[in-house]
Amino acid sequence: MPFVSRSTDSTIDGLFEQPQPGTAEEFLLDDDPAVIAYMNVSPEVSSVSARQFRLMLRRSGLLDQVKAWVAQQDGETQDAFEYSGTFVKDSPMMAAGFAAMGFTSQQIDGFFAAAAQL
Repeated sequence: MPFVSRSTDSTIDGLFEQPQPGTAEEFLLDDDPAVIAYMNVSPEVSSVSARQFRLMLRRSGLLDQVKAWVAQQDGETQDAFEYSGTFVKDSPMMAAGFAAMGFTSQQIDGFFAAAAQL
């Protein structure tokens, strides 16, 4: 049975076992729909392994297009694509590459969320 804190838009942004004076004083039952929704939110994915990233590119039919884009970039970008162990969603290389592919921020989030499941 948690005590909840809420953000400025009244959505739950934290659960606590004990009341937190001035922060989390509202008590809700474990089966409250708002508590269940908060507990079931998937965390935002900010990075994936190189394997996950490349598999997602392949499954999305984008691997060849991305390789062609990378081949036209500077040496550092080419090395980063080839040898990175992790691909970070908000890195400048990712922003440039996804922009070149015409992805929206929601599509980028979806791509990384799907890649994280591989």
